[in-house]
Amino acid sequence: MTNKLPRPLRDVAEQMARLPGFGPKSALRAALALLGMPREQAEGLGRAILTLREHLCFCSRCNSISEFDPCPVCADPGRDSEQLVLVSDWDSLLALEEGGFFRGQYFVLGGLLAPLDKVNPEQLAFDRLRDRLAESEVRELILALGTTMDAEATASYVKNMVERDFPEVRVTRLAQGIPLGSEVRFVDKETLRQSLLHRQKL
Repeated sequence: MTNKLPRPLRDVAEQMARLPGFGPKSALRAALALLGMPREQAEGLGRAILTLREHLCFCSRCNSISEFDPCPVCADPGRDSEQLVLVSDWDSLLALEEGGFFRGQYFVLGGLLAPLDKVNPEQLAFDRLRDRLAESEVRELILALGTTMDAEATASYVKNMVERDFPEVRVTRLAQGIPLGSEVRFVDKETLRQSLLHRQKL
C-alpha cells in the first residue's frame, strides 16, 4: 500500500486487503467507498462488525457459526446423530441445510488440506472431529467436500484416519453428480439432494 495515502485511509485499506478476495486495489476502492458513506452509515457498519464478533460463536459440537452453543442443528433432538456430514466450510453446510432433505448432523472442518498453500492438518479441526467420532454415536461419516484436488486430498486423509482410529464408522461420499472441480457451496439444491441420496462408499 503506497505511503502517499493519508494514514487513516491507508490503515483501513491495509486491513481490508487482509480479507479474502481483496487485493491492494480493491481494498483501496472499498476504503474510499467507506470514506464516502454518510457518517451514520459508516458507524452502523462498524457497530455491525463489532456485534458480529461479540454475538457469534463456533458451536462446540459441529464447529459451525451460531448465536448459541450448541447450535440449533446440534440441539435438535429430531436430528439423526448417527449420520454426520463433513463439510469444509459454513457455506457448504448452509447449501445442504437449505435444501431440507438431510436430517442428520454436520461437522465443519474449517477448510481443506492444501499443501501448496501451506494448509496442513494442524490448521483444520481434525482433532475436534476425532473427539466427535470418539463419542461413538456416529455410524456413517458422509464426506461433502467437493471434487477439487484439495477436496480429494482431504477426503483421502479423513478416510485413512477413520479406517485407522474408528473402523466401526462407515465412510461415504456424495455421489459424483457434482461436476469435477466444483465446490459444494456453488452446487444447485437438486444436484446436492441427488448426490446426498445416492452417496457412495469410500
